Amino acid sequence: MQPDVPVVVGVGASAGGVEALLELAGSLDPDLPALVLVVLHQPAEAPTVLQHLMDKRCALPVRHAENGERPAPGSVLLAPPDHHLLLVDGRLEVSRGPRENGHRPAIDPLFRSLAVEVGPNATGCVLSGLLDDGAAGLLAMVRHGGTAVVQDPDEALYPSMPRAALDQVPGAIVRPVGQMGALFWELAGRPVHGGLRPSPEIVREVALTRAGASVDDQEKPPGPPAGLVCPDCSGPLFDLSEDTMLRYRCRVGHAWSEQSLSGVQDDGIERALFTALQALEDKADLQHRIARTASDRGSERVAGRAREAAHYALHSAGLVRDLLADRKAGNSA
Repeated sequence: MQPDVPVVVGVGASAGGVEALLELAGSLDPDLPALVLVVLHQPAEAPTVLQHLMDKRCALPVRHAENGERPAPGSVLLAPPDHHLLLVDGRLEVSRGPRENGHRPAIDPLFRSLAVEVGPNATGCVLSGLLDDGAAGLLAMVRHGGTAVVQDPDEALYPSMPRAALDQVPGAIVRPVGQMGALFWELAGRPVHGGLRPSPEIVREVALTRAGASVDDQEKPPGPPAGLVCPDCSGPLFDLSEDTMLRYRCRVGHAWSEQSLSGVQDDGIERALFTALQALEDKADLQHRIARTASDRGSERVAGRAREAAHYALHSAGLVRDLLADRKAGNSA
């Protein structure tokens, strides 16, 4: 940990997070003796107005982080779209490293870098969002002496991320967003210097996020082969799971949590089923045309085979439609 690095609050949000971040911005004290770093899941190509919206409501200056700058307390810095935000060797790093949980920026990389860099002087805060990004990083932060804060799931527009964080860190401080400004002031007023030596595993993960170094460049993989394929690059995934937390990382650095990997697999299955449905209905349509043409030529044997093929294709298409309907009902239950 660098002795001149300020107290740092890392904030992560996803779906419903804009509303939460705007309320949080309005609650921050103008004399907050801490640096606030914010990650919001957002499309890479979408223009963002979050900086301007937060700046209008916040007593602290709000802007996008710049690569290589040395951070100071009393400001709010946002991860730019399509870039991870890390704190490394006392400076901010804006990185286009491998996606985590399908996102860039992602929350876990920020939290891990804070665990390594400032340890007990770090606070991690998980706001509204889907799935479970941030949970693994929050656990790593607490293990290195940091403090965990979670938005009250009952007030979050999307409570999945806060609940996943509480599953991993049940002792986290739970607050409504409107009370977090006062909480951050209280936590920043009692910094702890020193702390635990970062574990080799978390140092390695931060390095992978920075540079996307191959697992093959290391002495050994981070874990045993998981027998699963990375949805981002189709490479093999390695098992980083521990206790009740399932996690995976591929050779080039893409990382996946339990819910995020399951969610992207569900999307892949749905795409495959719709592709199969389209192919089956196309086949039925073609076979009906063949049957009509053959019948016009008087080739009833060919027409019969084509009608039978069309029948089986439509029957199979009906089964696929039923599977899609069952998946939709199961996902909404």
